[in-house]
Amino acid sequence: MSDGASPAAYPSTYRATYDASLHDPDAFWAEAANLIDWVTPPTRILDADTPPFYRWYPDGELNVCHNAVDRHVAAGRGDQPAIRYDSPVTGTKETMTYAALLARVRAVAGGLRGLGVEKGDRVVIYMPMVPEAVIAMLACARIGAVHSVVFGGFAPQELAARIDDAAPKVVLSASCGIEPSRIVTYKPFLDEAIHRSEHKPEACVILQRPQERAEMGERDIDWEEFESGEAAQAGADPVTVAATDPLYILYTSGTTGKPKGIYRDSGGYAVALRWSMAHLYDVQPGETMFTASDVGWVVGHSYIVYGPLLTAATTVLYEGKPIGTPDAGAFWRVISEYGAVCLFTAPTAFRAIKKEDSTASLVKDYDLSAFRTLYLAGERLDPDTYEWASAALGVPVIDNWWQTETGWPIACNPKGIELLPIKPGSPTVAVPGYDVQVLDGAGAELPAGKEGSICIKLPMPPGTLPTLWQDDERYVSSYLAAYPGYYLTGDGGYIDEDGYLFVMGRTDDVLNVAGHRLSTGSIEAALAGHEAVAECAVIGVHDELKGQVPRALVVLKAGIDVEAEGERIRRELVARVRGEVGAVAALHQVDIVPGLPKTRSGKILRKTMREIADGGDPAVPATIEDATVLERLGPVLRGS
Repeated sequence: MSDGASPAAYPSTYRATYDASLHDPDAFWAEAANLIDWVTPPTRILDADTPPFYRWYPDGELNVCHNAVDRHVAAGRGDQPAIRYDSPVTGTKETMTYAALLARVRAVAGGLRGLGVEKGDRVVIYMPMVPEAVIAMLACARIGAVHSVVFGGFAPQELAARIDDAAPKVVLSASCGIEPSRIVTYKPFLDEAIHRSEHKPEACVILQRPQERAEMGERDIDWEEFESGEAAQAGADPVTVAATDPLYILYTSGTTGKPKGIYRDSGGYAVALRWSMAHLYDVQPGETMFTASDVGWVVGHSYIVYGPLLTAATTVLYEGKPIGTPDAGAFWRVISEYGAVCLFTAPTAFRAIKKEDSTASLVKDYDLSAFRTLYLAGERLDPDTYEWASAALGVPVIDNWWQTETGWPIACNPKGIELLPIKPGSPTVAVPGYDVQVLDGAGAELPAGKEGSICIKLPMPPGTLPTLWQDDERYVSSYLAAYPGYYLTGDGGYIDEDGYLFVMGRTDDVLNVAGHRLSTGSIEAALAGHEAVAECAVIGVHDELKGQVPRALVVLKAGIDVEAEGERIRRELVARVRGEVGAVAALHQVDIVPGLPKTRSGKILRKTMREIADGGDPAVPATIEDATVLERLGPVLRGS
C-alpha cells in the first residue's frame, strides 16, 4: 500500500506504525528485535546487498527453541500451561506446563543427537495432532536441525517427493492418525514413500498409538524407547544458529512434480511472529490462543506452535473437527474449557458450523466470557459468513490474509495496535512492513477501486520466505519475474478509497466473460448472501460465444428440502447475481450439491472443478480432504 493509495485520515496509531515500518524499516525492525533473546544481538538489520535476495539480521545469532521454551521457564513461568492437548477423537486431554515441555524437548533433542542429527541436518516430521509433533519441531530447532513437517496422512508419492527434496537424516512419525470415522495408518504410507524415494533416511522414530500399532522394520525405533534412552537422558542444550540459518522447510500444498519448498529463516521469523502476536492478534503472555488448524500447515507452524510459545502464551492443540466431534458446539466447548481469548480458524469451518446449527443455538451452552476475538484466514471470508459469525459470537470477527510463503499476515485488522472499522469482505489494511500495491498488466499502480494483481514491493518484512529451498532460480521465476521489484501474490483484488484491501480470489480464478473481467469472489458474495446458502463456489467454464461463463455450485443449509425448494432457490440466486453484480455476469447455471471439494486446510478446489467441467481429467490434489466429494461431483460438473 503506497502512500498515494492511503489517505491521511487513517486513525493515528495504525497509520503512524505503518508509516514508520516503510519509511525506516531498519529502525522499526531493530526495535521489534528487542522482543527476542539473542546470543549475538544484530548490529545490521537488513542486508540488501544482493537484491532480490534480502536477509534480515545477517549478523545476529540466537536459538528459536530457547526463545519458545527455556527463557519462559527461567523467567518463572515453568508451572504455566504451555500446551492444552484436546483430542475428542480419542477422548484424551492433557495439559503440559512449560517446565514439562522443556524436559521433553531436551530429551527428544538429545535422542536426535544420539541418532547423529547435527546442526543443518534435515528431519521430516510426519505426524498427527499430538503433543509429540510440537515437541519434535522444537527439538529440531533446539539443535539447529531443519524440520520439514509433512501433513499426516499424505499419500506415499507426495511424502516421497518431500523426502527426496529435503533429504532428511531422520523421520519422526506415528503409527496412525485418527479421523472421526476412521483410522488413517501412517506407517505403511511412510514405508512405501521411503521405498519410492531415492534418498533413504537413516532412521524412523515411530510413536505407537494405542488405536493402531505399527509393524516395525529394520530402520524403525519405538518413540518411547527413543525418548527414554541414554542419549535422551543426557538431553541437549540449545545450539546457537545464525539468524539467516533455516528453521524449517514447508512444502506448498498441491504441488506436482518437484515440490516447492518454502524455507523460513530463524531470526526474522522469530521476530515477526512475536511482534504479530502482540500487535495483530492482541495475545499477551499467560493468555490462551486456540488455533484450529494442523501443524502440517503454515497456520499451525505460526499460530499453534511458534507464535504462542514465543509469546509465553498457552496454545491449544486440538485433534478434532468443527462439527461431528461431537457436534457443532465443539469449538465453543474448547474456548470455554480453556478460557481462550481468541480463535483462529478457516472460514470453511464456520460455514460447516452454520450449516449444522444455522441459529448458533449451541453457543449459549458455553461460558465464552474470556473470548475476545475471532480470526479467520485460509479462504475468502464472504460477507454472509462474517455477519453470521459476528451475530453468533458478539465479538469482532477479523479476516486476515496471508500465504504459506509469507508465514504471517499480509493484511488484517491490527487489533493489538488499533481496531479499525470492519468492512465485510475485506481483510482491512496492509500490515506494517508490507508495501502492498495493486498493479495492472504493465506494472503500473492502479487507482483506488480498480482491480488488478496484488503485489508486495520488495523487500518484504522479516519472517517471509527469503527464497525456495535450494532453488533460487525457481523463487525468482515463480514470484518475482512477473513484476521486477515486486513479489507476485497470485491473488487479484483492489484497494478502496480508504486504503482497505479487497482480495477477490486467485488471478487464475478471474473470469473473462465476453471481454469483461469478473472475479469469482464478487459472484460468490452475492450467492452467499441468500438465506438458504451454507456454502458456494463459482468457477469459469468454457463457452464458445463468450469465452467463459460462470457456473455456481451451492450447498444449502441443513433441513432444506432440495426437491421442493431447489428450483425456487436457483431462480432467486440467478436474480441476486444479476442485481448485485450485473447482467454481464451471465450466471444461468446453479447446481445444488451436497458438498464442495476442499483441501485439508479449507481451500475450495475451484481449479480442479473447472478442469473437470471443461472436459479435463486433472490429478486429484494430494491435499484433498475427502476425495469422494469430488467423485460425486464429477457427473454434475461434466453434465452427465
